[in-house]
Order: sequence, then C-alpha cells, then structure tokens
Amino acid sequence: MTPDEVEKLFARNGGYSFARWGRPIVPVVFGVEDETLGTIKGAIEAIATLAGIEVAETDPELGANLMVFFFRDWAELLDVPNLGEMIPDLAGTVARLQMAEATQYRAFRFDDAGAIRACFVFVRMSGGMAKLSAEAVALTQAVQAILTWGDGAFSKTSPLALHPETGATILRPEIADVIRAAYDPVMPAASLDPTHALRLFARIQR
Repeated sequence: MTPDEVEKLFARNGGYSFARWGRPIVPVVFGVEDETLGTIKGAIEAIATLAGIEVAETDPELGANLMVFFFRDWAELLDVPNLGEMIPDLAGTVARLQMAEATQYRAFRFDDAGAIRACFVFVRMSGGMAKLSAEAVALTQAVQAILTWGDGAFSKTSPLALHPETGATILRPEIADVIRAAYDPVMPAASLDPTHALRLFARIQR
C-alpha cells in the first residue's frame, strides 16, 4: 500500500480520523443461532489476536462494550429495550437507515483519550448481505469494529479475499498489516493528523 492509500482508509468528512480500542473487547451478540454465535465470536477473537488486544468476559464500566445486533428490518431496533439510551435519536437514525436501504451501521463511543470504549454494530440480514456466508459476515464486521475506518474504506473493495488454494474466506494481507501497525504500542490510540498515516505506512513496510 502507498501512504496515500493508507490515509484514505481513515478519511472522513474531508479530514482524517483514526481511533483504536483502548481497553479489552467484551462482545455480546444478539439475533443469531448458537452455531452462528460461535462463528461471530471466533472472528472477533481472531481479529483481536491480530491486533494484540484482549477479549475479556466483562468490562468493569459497561459490562459489554462491543454489541452486535442481527435482524431483518431496521424497525426492529425500535423495540429493543434501552437501545434508545445508547443510540441518540434512535428513531431518526432508523428512519435514515431505512431511507438509504442500508445493510449495516456502526456507532462508536470514545474515552477521554479518544480511544474506542464501545462499539454498537447493526447488521440487516437482507439483500446482498443475506447471500454472504456466516464466516464472511462475521469477519467483515469484526474488521470494521477494530478501528474507526473511513466512510469509503471498503466501499469499492472488501477487506476480505478468498484463499487461492483452499477457497477459504481470509482477511486481505494489506488490511491485516494496517491493523497490526495501528496497534503498535508506540502509536497513539487516536489521531486527527494525516501524518499518522505516514507512521502507519512506515510500520507496514518493516
């Protein structure tokens, strides 16, 4: 990847915006069967291991800090108890997502240092999303929750690929490199400075 390509991965609203988790991840998943639950949690653990971040049983402040919801219609979110307390203007957000016919949405919360303290992931299993394998959906959502990627980071190219020999769904090597570099202990937990992308690029080239 070039420095410009790395910078574009975190481009948002004409600027640069990067953040990584600043605490262990504690996932909880709603709306799936037990068999699929294992696949999703396995994908989260795999990406967390790549990043070098712990997956824990509980968060002392929030209990769970990575909440993943699967459903068929955005309107279902309006009936989830207490969700409106976690997602400001839930009704307005649902209306906008319905209008856009969106299949996924993520909302992040940050600590005082700008690091990710919580992430809410919503996946509408219809249309093209419903045609994907459970492994592909799980790995895609895990990747997109591990960092605050830019709005267009994966709009044209998926973060996933098929292994040329086995046909298994895998993370693209260059995206894996970015995640590893982003969680280098010497790197900041959050940055709005585009030169941060140059520091990521330098670590990718090692």
